[in-house]
Amino acid sequence: MKTPSVEEMFRRLLSAKGQGRAAKTVEVFGWLILAEGASLLLVPQLAVTLLHLPALEGQAESYFRLVGLLVSGVGMLYVASGRLNAQGFVFASLLDRPLVPPVMFVLWFLGIVPWPLALAFAVQDFASFLWTLSAWRAEYRAGV
Repeated sequence: MKTPSVEEMFRRLLSAKGQGRAAKTVEVFGWLILAEGASLLLVPQLAVTLLHLPALEGQAESYFRLVGLLVSGVGMLYVASGRLNAQGFVFASLLDRPLVPPVMFVLWFLGIVPWPLALAFAVQDFASFLWTLSAWRAEYRAGV
């Protein structure tokens, strides 16, 4: 298989031609993560208020913004992979996202992450995992 040009990849990215249902769920999840990351980066106090987290003191706001940058990058990967119908990435996301709830539980249990943040990530990731899995199975049954 010939490697497409950067120009062709951008064209595919803009049109999402041939995107399957499972890839669409990954894209939508990516937009959500991208928006969350951008809000952490640009207005961290909003997230702190919505999640009832303790006030950010000292360098905490800078670290919160750094997390927002990293989360935005992950969101961009999900959006691009979904738009490009990258089945390998869709499958990889089915391996990754169900691990988030147990990891968040451990982080909360150890006192590393406050419970509202752990719960938000756990519910969001597991619900999106179920949505993608359902779409993947429907595509498989339909022979797509």
